[in-house]
Amino acid sequence: MAHILIIDDDPIVCETISHIVKHLGHEAITAHSLQEGIEKVSSEAVDVVLLDVQMPDGNGLEAVPGIRKAPSSPEIIILTGYGDADGAELAIKNGAWDYLEKPSSRQQISLTLTRALQYRQQKGAIKPAEAIKREGIVGNSPQMRDCLDLVAQAAKGDANVLITGETGTGKELFALAIHNNSRRANSSFVVVDCAALPKNLVESVLFGHEKGAFTSADRAQEGLIRQADGGTLFLDEVGELSPSVQKSFLRVLQERRFRPIGGKEEIKSDFRLIAASNRDLDELVRRQQFREDLLFRLRTFAIELPPLRERLEDIKELVRHYIAQLAEEHGQQAKDLSPEFMDLLARYPWPGNVRELVHALERAFAAAPGEPTLYPKHLPTNIRTQLARTSIRKKAAPAVVPAERRGGDPTSPTFATLQEVREAALVDVERQYLKDLIERTEGDIQQACLTSGLSRSRLYSLLKKYGISTAT
Repeated sequence: MAHILIIDDDPIVCETISHIVKHLGHEAITAHSLQEGIEKVSSEAVDVVLLDVQMPDGNGLEAVPGIRKAPSSPEIIILTGYGDADGAELAIKNGAWDYLEKPSSRQQISLTLTRALQYRQQKGAIKPAEAIKREGIVGNSPQMRDCLDLVAQAAKGDANVLITGETGTGKELFALAIHNNSRRANSSFVVVDCAALPKNLVESVLFGHEKGAFTSADRAQEGLIRQADGGTLFLDEVGELSPSVQKSFLRVLQERRFRPIGGKEEIKSDFRLIAASNRDLDELVRRQQFREDLLFRLRTFAIELPPLRERLEDIKELVRHYIAQLAEEHGQQAKDLSPEFMDLLARYPWPGNVRELVHALERAFAAAPGEPTLYPKHLPTNIRTQLARTSIRKKAAPAVVPAERRGGDPTSPTFATLQEVREAALVDVERQYLKDLIERTEGDIQQACLTSGLSRSRLYSLLKKYGISTAT
């Protein structure tokens, strides 16, 4: 028997879904506010949460990350309004298992709930993230656990895998983890940096060539696809492949056969393909810069890695891991980390993700050769100055309100710059507009979107930014 938590402020909805849950042989738990729901999922074992978006004390989507961190890590099904495409999209992007439109039929609710429980049961049978080889992959945030669960799933088969994510998120490490946990672990892991392939030699590097196939071919050379036979071929930055190579490689994927340049016979290669890209391949398809049929084949199994700014709870573990690694490499004792040092790292947005963090720690370690503790001054200047400017702008924001700050002594060090005044004014105007909008529409998101001209996703984003609840 599973435990199902229904979080909805409508008693009729709660009662209806409770009847369906009990009919399926499970226990139904109800909560009529987000706070009550979060308290229950934090203190009770829950398998699935059905969560309404528009709650009296906040937006349900904003509660998804917190619910996913609960001890039982339940699957989440979002209840969205009829025709709310933005809400459905946000639900999936926020980590929900699925979504249901209101009103939904008894059959729809039963089927979705059953599928979620089946998925949960199957996921439990898969090799847990803690048991897989994850060398170099650091972090245990919910986002990382989800990605590692996908690694475990992908490692069980031979399907093509597409790993996406910003630069520096660790795409190659995840590709290697899939390889090392698969049946091909004892065979080659061949990396192809598509962005670095010389344009006039791409096919030669991939497919190989026979002696005399072209002017400089003074001997036969085995291609990388052949070298990956029995193992894994990793195409890094696959979005950089030219259209002609995309076409040739599509055939290789379909048949696992190819002909070296200048060769007379085709060669078979039994490889598992993993591709990665930091570009939006769907957008490249729309621009006709990437083949749609190739994308379909690459994306048999997809893993999207989160940027570091979305898993800041992993910062401490990452820092300790890499500082210990640096100390070992340099034959030194691991350094202590001052609270100010850690606070600064947690506040920085890390556009270069883990790679940038590692470089920053290398710089800090090198800047403190004989010092036992790392302080903010040891970090790269660009990081410290960016945070300093951000902090000053935030403190300067109230300067636009008092009349004495609009004039005053222009030589005063506290006098705001024009840019700071503009930014602060925009923040104040946006915040007040959103407060008035929610009050005028009585928290009706659909009406608020119509009135403001904002999409749901943008409106939700702004409400979250300014901490404004839809409750009136």
